Amino acid sequence: MNIQLQRATPHHLAEMLPLVTSYHAFEHIDSSADERDSAVRRLLQEPALGGIWRIDVDAQLAGYIALCRGFSIEFNGYDAFVDEFFLLPEFRGRGVGKSVLARIGGEARKLDINALHLEVARDNQAARKLYAAAGFTARDKYLLMSLALEEASAVTADEENDR
Repeated sequence: MNIQLQRATPHHLAEMLPLVTSYHAFEHIDSSADERDSAVRRLLQEPALGGIWRIDVDAQLAGYIALCRGFSIEFNGYDAFVDEFFLLPEFRGRGVGKSVLARIGGEARKLDINALHLEVARDNQAARKLYAAAGFTARDKYLLMSLALEEASAVTADEENDR
């Protein structure tokens, strides 16, 4: 089995969008086609943000992995989230994910990234096992929390209107 990682470019947008749509459906992520198009297009056009790598198995598109870059004092420089990692069902359980995770660190280092982070559903035991085998460790001391700023600004505006 020949597994290849290729950094996607804006020319790959049409190939990536159906995969992102499938991933969002699989993970029950509420996003519109326009939102997905905008975010994927921006990540493909602005390499400083990170990147998307297409995953090919025997010259057939099998999935993608997306890294989104940030900066960390704790990790002394750039870090990144494995924001999305998706394999089509027929490629799961065949060692493809293991191979991709073994290689994506090298791709991250080319972007001067010092640490990778990811989220995984607590009940997704197969994914947790895969990530642990790739060297990712749970940071049980911390809880990842999120705030969507468009929602926060709407709440702030409502609070100000109540005054």
